[in-house]
Amino acid sequence: MTSISLTGAGSGLALTASWRDDAPATLSLRAPGQDTAAASGQPLVELLASGHGRDWAGPRYVATSIGQRLRYLSHELTSYGNRHTLALTQTDAVTGLDVTSLLSIDDEHLAVRSRTIVTNNGSGPVTLQAVSSLVFGDFGAVDIDSAYLLRGRSDWLAEGRWSRQPLRDAGLPGLTTPGRSFRTRGCIEASSLSSWSTAQELPMGVIEHDGAGWSFQIEHNGGWLWQLGEVPDGLYLALFGPTDEQHGWQLELSPGATFESVPAALAIELGGPVDTLTAFRRASRPAGHRPELPVVFNDYMNTVMGDPSAELLHPLVDAAAASGAEYFVIDAGWYADNGDWWDAVGEWQPSTRRFPGGIGEVLDHIRERGMVPGLWLEPEVVGTNSPMALKLPDTAFLVRDGVRVIEHGRYHLDFSSAQAVEHLNEVVDRLVNDLGVGYFKFDYNIRAGVGSDGAAASAGHGLLRHNLGYLAWIDSLRQRHPQLMLENCASGGMRQDFATVSRFDLQSTSDQEDLYAYAPVAASAPMLVLPEQAANWAYPQPDMTDDAIVFTLSTAMLGRLYLSGWLDKLSEHQRLMVAAAVQAHRELRDRVPQSIPFWPTGLPQWTDPWITLGLRDDDTLYLTLWRRDTEPGEVRVSLPPAPTGRRWDHLSAVFPAESPLRIELDPSGGSLTVADERGLHAARVVKLQAVPTE
Repeated sequence: MTSISLTGAGSGLALTASWRDDAPATLSLRAPGQDTAAASGQPLVELLASGHGRDWAGPRYVATSIGQRLRYLSHELTSYGNRHTLALTQTDAVTGLDVTSLLSIDDEHLAVRSRTIVTNNGSGPVTLQAVSSLVFGDFGAVDIDSAYLLRGRSDWLAEGRWSRQPLRDAGLPGLTTPGRSFRTRGCIEASSLSSWSTAQELPMGVIEHDGAGWSFQIEHNGGWLWQLGEVPDGLYLALFGPTDEQHGWQLELSPGATFESVPAALAIELGGPVDTLTAFRRASRPAGHRPELPVVFNDYMNTVMGDPSAELLHPLVDAAAASGAEYFVIDAGWYADNGDWWDAVGEWQPSTRRFPGGIGEVLDHIRERGMVPGLWLEPEVVGTNSPMALKLPDTAFLVRDGVRVIEHGRYHLDFSSAQAVEHLNEVVDRLVNDLGVGYFKFDYNIRAGVGSDGAAASAGHGLLRHNLGYLAWIDSLRQRHPQLMLENCASGGMRQDFATVSRFDLQSTSDQEDLYAYAPVAASAPMLVLPEQAANWAYPQPDMTDDAIVFTLSTAMLGRLYLSGWLDKLSEHQRLMVAAAVQAHRELRDRVPQSIPFWPTGLPQWTDPWITLGLRDDDTLYLTLWRRDTEPGEVRVSLPPAPTGRRWDHLSAVFPAESPLRIELDPSGGSLTVADERGLHAARVVKLQAVPTE
């Protein structure tokens, strides 16, 4: 057995790739002090190609013929600052494919990012059907009978619904029979459908066992697949981008040609479910995002609802500025002369009917009130009745069998097309340079179907080309206009994958209009999105009770406070409540990017009467508590351990100052007791400090 290792200087992470002359390479990943049980025999790479399938029939993406045939060819170690990469190349003598695994770690985190590069060094073409980003089997001495899977599902208006199940109940039944070898064809799996990467299943999860865990994510804005299965020597985790069976993806790789998989990450968790992954996400974000965390007012939610006008917006601008907002975003509708604009979008020229004095008059008013103006845009679509649909050639759009892809009255642009990119560059440059727009909310309200076969080997590969082209366009936009603040939205949270979200400043977590249904969405958001990116709507209205206004404002407190509502119609008392919430958020927001999320009552279920979300750093803990019931009740909230030699103390209110929720801190500092003595819907945000133990 031969091996090569990388070690994180600060984290102590040990990454080891091992191989034999007669076996493919495997991967080991260990934190300091973790057991050194026998390493798994699961190959590091699995690959399907035409004429080269699986050695064991079934839906599992392991035991592939090419994966079993790969043999070590070479390796290279490189370092850049505190990041270190092992490039391990294996070859398949039958096809002539060389497969390079790029395994990257840094000095500070117990995590690895992986991608796979396939090069055809054979004499003939090979049609790829699935290429793994990472396959991992080194789960040490995990007892499958006592291990759990934490996985999430989403839907429009119901994002981030997480469940925790024993592996045996989640889809790995015990099939070991005395006297017989272990055999199974099944596994636990999740995959995306089309171009809403997080509309159903989520591209991440956590495997938990005996107080530790392994969190993983696939970093792609299109087709992805993950599988967790049982093999004779333990578990395997397989992370893929698009595949032929799930996403219609194939690629004929000619001699000398290369294909690179989408990235995936795996982290060892020794505390909460995503402690390591949260820190690793922060360290992995591309350069260019804005460091400040301004309060944003957006005119849409339960307010203008896509029907703006100068008459409506001018008083809202004044009220938003008075509340403490720092950005003001005009959402959908600013480009349409009538209310029926859905299938006419694409030119993105301001309406003269809605803004008789020009939209610039409203944008100037926003700036005069000390705020930065922003606009909503849906860059990937052109309405079927838009003049732009006739101006752009078919090659600018996704097509199937020579016909443009249509969904919900829109054509779908193809960002691998130079014409599509040039069109959007003109739009953004015009709005920035001519109107002084400093913020864009990029929405995405349709899907692309399987993809496009217009200029690609398969429809799935056409979608992959578009997905990567869109990310490249965002990167180029950052370079051309570094001052811009960018928000990602896809009918709320339908595209919250790390590849997309990492490139934006904010992520819209939902389109949920019910303030009480929003609580579980906001509470679970940091599983998938960094807290400082999670833009949770807060939409106070003049007909709300004080408790309801506090509830909706509290929902946004421990993320990005994303205001809406008819602020200009609030009473003076209600306006003071909003201003107090904004001020409270502004006082804590600088701590959010250094904080780790936790869920002291567990990740929320959709109808839970008590919901909690906390953020903690080295010496401060913030906690939002939501109560949704009509009967009195009480809950005990266990707090995470304070730093060594300290305990949690100095319980204080962040917002509101007074609340019907009575909260008491246990003298040990280890828990809170929260009482609802009336039976109500209420919320509160509190703070604790770490103090030396006596």
